[in-house]
Amino acid sequence: MFAHAADGPKGSLVIMGGSERYDTSEFWTEIVSLAGGPGAKIAILPTASSDPQRVASLVIDPLQKAGAETFVLPITWSNPSESAQQAANDPELAQKVLLAQGVFMVGGSQSRIVRALYNDDGSQTEVLKAMFQSYEAGGVIAGTSAGAAVMSRVMYRDAESVLKTMLEGVRMGKEIDRGLGFLPDDWFVDQHCLVRGRFARALVAMQHQGFPFGLGIDENTGVVIRRGHDLRVIGHKGVIVMDLSAATTDTTIEKFNLQNVRLTYLDRGDRFDLTTREVTPSLEKLEEQKIEPFSPDFRPFFRKQLFFNDILANTTVADLMGKLIDNKFPTAIGLAFDGMQARTEPVDGFEFLFTRDEESVGWYTERFGGDDYTVLNIRLDIRPIRITGPLYE
Repeated sequence: MFAHAADGPKGSLVIMGGSERYDTSEFWTEIVSLAGGPGAKIAILPTASSDPQRVASLVIDPLQKAGAETFVLPITWSNPSESAQQAANDPELAQKVLLAQGVFMVGGSQSRIVRALYNDDGSQTEVLKAMFQSYEAGGVIAGTSAGAAVMSRVMYRDAESVLKTMLEGVRMGKEIDRGLGFLPDDWFVDQHCLVRGRFARALVAMQHQGFPFGLGIDENTGVVIRRGHDLRVIGHKGVIVMDLSAATTDTTIEKFNLQNVRLTYLDRGDRFDLTTREVTPSLEKLEEQKIEPFSPDFRPFFRKQLFFNDILANTTVADLMGKLIDNKFPTAIGLAFDGMQARTEPVDGFEFLFTRDEESVGWYTERFGGDDYTVLNIRLDIRPIRITGPLYE
């Protein structure tokens, strides 16, 4: 991997979880602002897409409306006369990247990006070298969906469903593979994370590869990371921070299990330091309600024991964490199993036990027009279970 400068890169990462709305200006103005403002040159890398010309045009429009001058890097797998890897070694293209103030990687298949930007011997192509040099010097590296997945040193490449991944595990070179490594080496990232329940598969990859920390970024949401550590959440929803630094595994159990995972949910405007792991809630939350369950003044809003039949469902884990921090009961349970199969026979699955303890705290605001929580340090224990089927008659 590229060795970052001792004092950290001068540039910024904008990592977007996928399905961003092109008419939402926040993402695009943020990228242009970080790149230097109106007139900043942004290179579009369409390599991940099977229809690179069309997808690149979709990104060009909002970036240009935000003031950027854009150009497309012709590094695609649809050019019959030149492979993407050959194009990525073109010194003229690399020079264009160096002269630009940013690079944006579109969505699609992340394996296409990695295959294009690494040589067969594992070394970096000239364009990838230029991307790192630009980032170190102050440029912006941005990406959505597949363009977000490649940001850590290991990425998901071609995985099955989240549940199947938990049941069967991952293999390097199969379900997971080498990423580009713009994030610090101890951080993993996954995208479409809350909508698709991918926080759970992130935990599988993190355990397998020894990552102590991970970021699960939701759709229409992004994180801005400046100088390699200063993170801020932008967009519609939020980000789950996964901390496995003190987690344990029962090796006597063959199936996937984890104890003492620590989860933190960050919402729009919240800040987080990747180095110190200190959280600073948004100004809106700081000016309103802090939730301290172990305070004598704690008056919980929710008074029902939480139980979720499908913890991998759309945004369920974020909803659970918000309701648990402000609840009379300190624990919540979520299950993950194949409900269709369980209709007729017993099936394997997992229990997710969430616990609010002395380290847990939260903040709340309604200023964005809904219920927005920031939740710190919820404990999570995952154990394999057997669902007795038929589930119902």
